[in-house]
Amino acid sequence: MNREWENTFGHWAKPPGKTEEERSENAIKAIRNAIAKSDKLNRRSIKVFVQGSYRNRVNVRKESDVDLGVLCDESFIPFYPEGTTKETFGNVSAGYTYTRFKDELEEALVDYFGRGSVYRGNKAIDIKENSYHVDADVAPFFEYRRYWTDGSYRCGVALIPDRGGRVHNYPERLLESWPHTPLHYENGVSKNTETGRSYKGVVRIMKSLRNEMEESGEAAAKPIPGFLLECMVWNAPNTCFSHDTWDGDIQAVFQYLWSNTKDDESCKNWHEVNDIKYLFHATQKWTRAQAHAFVDSAWDYVGVRT
Repeated sequence: MNREWENTFGHWAKPPGKTEEERSENAIKAIRNAIAKSDKLNRRSIKVFVQGSYRNRVNVRKESDVDLGVLCDESFIPFYPEGTTKETFGNVSAGYTYTRFKDELEEALVDYFGRGSVYRGNKAIDIKENSYHVDADVAPFFEYRRYWTDGSYRCGVALIPDRGGRVHNYPERLLESWPHTPLHYENGVSKNTETGRSYKGVVRIMKSLRNEMEESGEAAAKPIPGFLLECMVWNAPNTCFSHDTWDGDIQAVFQYLWSNTKDDESCKNWHEVNDIKYLFHATQKWTRAQAHAFVDSAWDYVGVRT
C-alpha cells in the first residue's frame, strides 16, 4: 500500500467522542423544553429520541446535524392486510391528525428557537445553529402498525410528507407496549457485540472513506448515503470481522460485498439493519448497481486487492 491505511483506518474507526454525545443530549433537552412550553403539546404523550447515525454511534465527520424523532403515540398510522379494515381489528379513527401534530410541533419550535432558526421541510423540521447551540433535523412521527390477519402487528414509526405519501421505518423499540422485536438499533448492537465491536468501526471507516472519495472527485461515491453503507456492512458475515487489523477486516468486507453485489440474485434477500425492509427494493433511493460500483471503486482506492 502506498499509504499507511491501517493508521488511517484506526483513526476513522474510533467511536464518537464526548462532544458528539453532548450535542445529542443538548438537542434532546432543547426540543423537550420547547414541547414543555407549548400549551398544545405539553399534555400529550410524546417521546423525543435520537435516531440515525448519532443514535447508532456510527456518525463521522460531515454529519453535523443531529437527527431527532418526536413521537406522539396517541395516534397511529396502520397498514392493514388486503380485505380488512380498521373495524376488523376494533380500531377507531383518531381525532388528532398527523398534519395537526406537525403544525403544532413547528409552532412550538418557532416559539422556542425563533422563526429565523426553524425551517419546515417536506419530511422534517430543520433547526439551524442558534443561541441554544442546537443544529438538528426534527422528524415528527406517529406510531406505525403493520397488521397481520391474526390480529398481531409490528411497530415502527411513520411520517406523512407535506407533498404526500407515507414513510415508515423501524429505528428501535421505543415503547414498552411494542412487541419485543429487535429493530435497527438493537440489531446493530447485537452485530457489534458478536464481532468484538468491529462492526461499527468498519461502518465508520467505510463512511469516512466514502467522504474522502467524494472530496477527491470519485464519481462512484456521490450517490452512496451513509445509511446504505451501514446496511451493506451489516449484511457481511461475522467472519469478515475476525482479523487482527482493520485493514484485514476491510479487505474481507470488500471481498464479500464486491462478490455479492455483482448481480441482483446474490443480494436479493439483503435487508436494512432493521432486518425488515429489503435493502435493494425498487422503492429505495439507491440501486444495487450503484452499490457495486462504489465497492469496486473503493477497493481500488485503498490499494492492491488481496
